[in-house]
Amino acid sequence: MIPSTLPATFTAQQARVAGLSKHALHRLRESGELELLGRGIYRRRGAELADLELLELATRSPRVTLCLTSALVKHELSDAIPAAFDLALPRGARAPTSQVRVHWHWFEAASFELGREQLALDAQTSIGLYSAERSIVDAFRMRGREGHELANEALKRWLRRRGAQPSVLLELAERLPRSRTPLRRALEVLL
Repeated sequence: MIPSTLPATFTAQQARVAGLSKHALHRLRESGELELLGRGIYRRRGAELADLELLELATRSPRVTLCLTSALVKHELSDAIPAAFDLALPRGARAPTSQVRVHWHWFEAASFELGREQLALDAQTSIGLYSAERSIVDAFRMRGREGHELANEALKRWLRRRGAQPSVLLELAERLPRSRTPLRRALEVLL
């Protein structure tokens, strides 16, 4: 039986702390009470529906943050279907090992938390998600790598939203390198 102190998604180390041995975990997997999400990451069968790939990554590294195209899609500012998740970590952090397809991005530690929110994946687990505004500014500052179209389309969609304030974008762009000038030019064209 799975201890009630364990969340729906947990690591093998958390299971050991809760009193489950390696053999008990194996028996619970064999009986169908647990599902293996990735090496050392387990999920209770029958737990609420969630994105299992993001759950695995968030469990492995709580600092992981959806960024760029993946964040823009979550904010409904892009129709792109990325082949891999765009995920950010602070510069110097190690990317967790996983079978999930990921494009890793390392951002300066000083700016990593700017516009970072939490996206609930289930009742106990969440993953970092950059705000719509931060994601647009990042798309402009990384336009050489991500393409101009991604940034421009996201900005157009964001401006159509009720209450969209370009000054918020410009203030954020002041704090992130290489984004102010291209963002200002795009706003001048669109407004």
